[in-house]
Amino acid sequence: MPELPEVEVVRAGLEPAVTGARVLAVQVHDERALTRHDGPAEDFAHRLTGRTIAAAVRRGKFMWFPLDPDGDRPEALVAHLGMSGQILLGRDRPAARHRRIVLDVQPPGTDRDGVREAPVQLEFVDQRTFGSMAIDRMLPTVDGAAAGHAGQVDTTDPRADWRRRIPFQVSHIARDPLDPAFDDDRFTAAARKRSSGIKRVLLDQGVISGIGNIYADESLWAARLHFDRPADRLPRATLHQLLDEVRAVLRRALEDGGTSFDAQYVNVNGQSGYFSQRLAVYGQQGEPCPRCGTAIVREAFMNRSSHRCPVCQPAPRQRRR
Repeated sequence: MPELPEVEVVRAGLEPAVTGARVLAVQVHDERALTRHDGPAEDFAHRLTGRTIAAAVRRGKFMWFPLDPDGDRPEALVAHLGMSGQILLGRDRPAARHRRIVLDVQPPGTDRDGVREAPVQLEFVDQRTFGSMAIDRMLPTVDGAAAGHAGQVDTTDPRADWRRRIPFQVSHIARDPLDPAFDDDRFTAAARKRSSGIKRVLLDQGVISGIGNIYADESLWAARLHFDRPADRLPRATLHQLLDEVRAVLRRALEDGGTSFDAQYVNVNGQSGYFSQRLAVYGQQGEPCPRCGTAIVREAFMNRSSHRCPVCQPAPRQRRR
């Protein structure tokens, strides 16, 4: 499933084309892509056509596009990528396989000759149909800070009321560790109230968002922590160090365009990320640990897998017994 780096790469790729763009037309090819929208395809298309997109915003793994107000209702187009969702951007491109929704949008800019830019298409493509799009109402953020990362858009503009609003479907999601408003002390306090393993805490999107199986394994290896270490027994200093490693891993993945193992994750131009070439433990079972040379092991975890170095990340004593 796409994690923070993969979603941010998509958001950043869409930002120049959609910020200030007007939706010219909407085609719904598969209504299964509207499972989170409150209404049929006709309602989705009618409410979206003619609207102007203010920005492309992300919190953790979730992305949305604030829309110009429809009356007094602040709304946004929310995009859930699910396990295999993609948003492809282009002009006159061949129809992608598994396309579910297509938006024709008119960018606000002009070319060097002052001619208005040609419309572009946004294709929502999803092989497994776990992703979706929806028009959702916006709520004020609890802390009054910007709801998420909006790239180069000027969020200090007092007219940008959307910056401190978040879609209802995303409002239960915690801030991600790259968010300037993320509170390290609040995270450590929440983690130290939980007796579950630290990896379960990292994967809990209500505590900290954006981290999935890949980046949890990589961050825990960097911090030399076993995934099953009880969170409530970890010192605050250790949890702060873990946050530092999480941020370092996420930033390196962003530099590399995310992690791609197959064609299901690509950016808006259909290109793959290459952070998979720098993975230390995830998917590296049997390979030598980059730090000590011990063979990486793969172990069952919550109906999936965890990867670790047995020497750098020893099991808790209770587990050893």
